[in-house]
Amino acid sequence: METVAEITEQETRAETTRDIGGKYLTFHLNNEEYGLEILKVREIIGIMDITKVPQTPEFVEGVINLRGKVIPVIDLRARFGLERTEYNEETCIIVVDVGMLMGIIVDTVQEVHDIPDSNIEPPPQLGAVVDMNFILGMGKVNDDVKILLDIDKVLNSDELVQLQHAAGE
Repeated sequence: METVAEITEQETRAETTRDIGGKYLTFHLNNEEYGLEILKVREIIGIMDITKVPQTPEFVEGVINLRGKVIPVIDLRARFGLERTEYNEETCIIVVDVGMLMGIIVDTVQEVHDIPDSNIEPPPQLGAVVDMNFILGMGKVNDDVKILLDIDKVLNSDELVQLQHAAGE
């Protein structure tokens, strides 16, 4: 027989992960696997010339010209406070739609996984010091765990405004 605490925990988990199951594009960043909702992904391109923009946050690499449209590009490693690495032939830019087009630089793109709601758990509680608002949940795929990102929350609204200015929008 389950205790009230166990039932409450199960209900909370179900509410937290409800309706986030679906297809996720997975990628590597610093030897960890992350996932983005496939509906947010517009395209994946190789690393290309990036024009630096002065007075932008340290994680903003600059802007690229993508078929005549200037879009800002951020280095996700730098955004998450991870050590930067040299870009190589596996480094990719994932172009995402967060109300505007934006490129995010990742180490390597993996594959698309269909992760059902039942295989997604809420992010772990690591205390008030760690901001976990940008994590949708932890997706379980076979024996692996993918950190599922809410790409709309990876940048706060002030940072998005700065990126729009950098892109000249």
